[in-house]
Formats: sequence, structure tokens, C-alpha cells
Amino acid sequence: MTSNPMPRRTVLGGAAALAAGFALAGCGAGGDDDGKAPRERKKGQRIQLSFWSWVPGIDRPVDLWNRKNPEVQVKVEKVSAVNGEQYAKMHAAVKAGNPPDLGQIEFPVVPSFLLDDALLDLAPLGASRYQDKFFGWQWQQSVFGKGIYAIPQASGPMGLFLRQDLFDKWGVQTPRTWDEYETAAKAVRKKGAWIETFAPTNGNRFAGLAWQAGATWYTTHGDTWIVHLDDEPTRRVADYWESLVRRKLVKTIPDRQNAWYKDLQTGAIPAWVGASWGDALLVGNAPGTKGTWRAAPLPQWKAGEQAFANWGGSTTAVFAKAHYPKDALDFAVWLNTDPESIALLIDGGYGFPSAKTGYTTADLDADKSFFGGQAYSKVFADAGAHVDTSWRWGPGVDTLYQRLGDAFTDALADGSSFRSVLTKVQGQTVADLKGKGLKVASGG
Repeated sequence: MTSNPMPRRTVLGGAAALAAGFALAGCGAGGDDDGKAPRERKKGQRIQLSFWSWVPGIDRPVDLWNRKNPEVQVKVEKVSAVNGEQYAKMHAAVKAGNPPDLGQIEFPVVPSFLLDDALLDLAPLGASRYQDKFFGWQWQQSVFGKGIYAIPQASGPMGLFLRQDLFDKWGVQTPRTWDEYETAAKAVRKKGAWIETFAPTNGNRFAGLAWQAGATWYTTHGDTWIVHLDDEPTRRVADYWESLVRRKLVKTIPDRQNAWYKDLQTGAIPAWVGASWGDALLVGNAPGTKGTWRAAPLPQWKAGEQAFANWGGSTTAVFAKAHYPKDALDFAVWLNTDPESIALLIDGGYGFPSAKTGYTTADLDADKSFFGGQAYSKVFADAGAHVDTSWRWGPGVDTLYQRLGDAFTDALADGSSFRSVLTKVQGQTVADLKGKGLKVASGG
């Protein structure tokens, strides 16, 4: 039932040259020496699978599955997605030898779980036969070498949410470029508000902004990983936001926490560079602003460009110690392709489906009235069609995010430059990966 495990140092070191320069081949079956080897469910046997997720409304499609599949019941445990808490819990469970059967894991951190031999290679279970059900670049986010380590669920193309009523009242134009965004920030500040916040602990969003600017954080040369966090496009992004921060044109509070939600409700922050799944977040946390929000494309570095990026993007992964991996795979595929399940996930606000069929873009406008009748999902569909699909994630991204958060927080406190943050975290990331037995070099 499982693939043959390989030592992670062998896997990660030898895989760098594979799969168009990005691979972590052969990871993930884990050992069967704990007495909990995967099993094949017998006909008529009733089992229960555990599933850790933070997706809003995930209980509803799971309940539907449970009604339709009385022999294979799935029990959801909600985990917090604030500042990577869900992954800390998952890694701890892996280390303790008692992970769930399935877990919600974002595209960027799949390689980190492969470092821990935590995920099951689904290829021997025939997962490749489902490939055509999903958008190609999203399927590839969890394919390393010949291994398939998760089923894609949703992506998060980025855009700009804004309070149209306040922008109109203040005579502020919707920014189409980052220069215009700065102009808008100045105008908003003159009205006593801040256009938004630079959230120091949100490495995920910062990565998306660097992605849009043309950054490449991970490449490979032979069997060596090259870390390019301190590259020119990322410096450009860091310089831009540091300038806004130093001139007090943006706040520096964390996003998606109580103070930020209050600012959204009061109009103290009338905009947010977010992702497609942000519609449900705004609806759920700023209900009094219904009808005032709109979605717009992500501002461009050069007028007329079509450069976009992805924030997040999730998978349903099967952990290596899952007792019934075939049933877990069946659930993961059903969850993310069945039209009824997709409809419930959309209603919960989980993002843009990775599945090619089973919905329309109009179906994604679940909160159209909140956005003043705008068909806002088209903004994100267009962005998704122009995401740079050459971007690839490397190992240790969850740790990289934590280090970025710490370094940006320190820079805000002591006045050091944002460029120094990039230099510091690049060095730390190189050291982290070397500590895991990988061949690593520092790029620029």
C-alpha cells in the first residue's frame, strides 16, 4: 500500500535536479515499524478518518460525505491558521507519531512536511488518474519527482479589496499601479485613515507581492538548492513598503486579528491587498460595511502589465501514518471535485477551486450583495489566469515565514532597513536547510 521510504537527506539532495529543477523525490511513506502499518479496508468494515482543517464551513461537505459513505466516516478537527499555528501542531503530531489521517496543507509548506517524511506518496495508489480533473499548475505544486503528495483544493489569486464608498467620498481613484497606490495612500491619510496595514508577521502575503514583482526565491543547480530571498525584485517590494511605513502612510498592525477587523468596520483601513478567499473574511468580520466593498486587480509595477501572484492555495494531504490511505485518498478527491462538495466549499468561502469543472465563476460570487452587486470573482479569475506559474516553493517555507515575521517586527521596532531583513533571513534560511542535510547556496 505504501511507497518505499528513502532517507530524507538522500531524497532532498538528489532530487534538486528533477522535475524542471524542482523536486523532492521519493519522500513520504514513513516507516511501518510503529506497528501501525496502512491497511486495506475490508468490505462492510466501518472506519473513521481524522481530518485537520481551518477552511471555513468545511464541516458541511464533510457531513455530506458522511451521509453518503456510512462505512468511511470523517471527523474534522478545526485548527487555527493564525501565524502558522496549524503547522506547528501538525509537525508536533508527526514528531509524536500521532498525526491525523488527512490535513489541510498550503502549497508553500508541502515541502516542509516532506522534510519530515510526513506525507504519503499517493502515486502508488493511482492518484495520477485524477490529474486531469485539476488545473495543471496547481496539481504540480504537490508533485515532486515521481511522487504525488497531496490533492489540490483551492488557489488564492491576489487582488485589491477597497471601500468604494469612502474612496468616492474622499475623491480617491482606484489605483492601477503601485505608484498610484502610493498616491491613494497619501490621499487617504489626509482624511485621517490609513489605506491599510503592512502586517509584519504575514510572510505569506509578502511572498505573493515578491512573486508578482518577478522574484524567484528557490532555484536549483545540480543537487544544490539556491536561495534567492534577497533578490532584486524582492528588494524592490521591501523598499516600497518600507517607504510607506516610514512615512506613516500605512499601519503596521497584524492583519486578520481583532484590531484590524475593527479598523475595517470603522473605515480606519479602507483597503486590503488580499486574495480571492478574502471575500468571506470581510463578510464575516465587517458585516456593517455590506454593499460598500469592491474588488479590483492587483496594482501593477508598470501600467498595462498583467503580472499577478497567488497567496496561499491549499491541498488535502494524506499523512504517512494514515491507517487507511486508499479511503483517505478517495475522500480527498471527492472533497475537491464533487460538484455538491465544491458548492458547499464555495458557500463557506474557501477560495478558487483547483478543480476544472463542477462550478462557474458566477458561482463564486457567493457574497455579491456585500460587494454592491459586483461580479467580483471575475477579477480574481482574470488574475488567476495570469499568475506566473514558473514560481516554485522549496523546503522550509513555514520556518522562513516565521523568520520573516520576527525580522520585520524587529525592524519596525529598531528602525533597521527592510533590506537588512532580507539579508538576515536569507542567511538564516541557508543555515536552516544546511542543518537538514541539504546542499544549499545563497543566491541574489
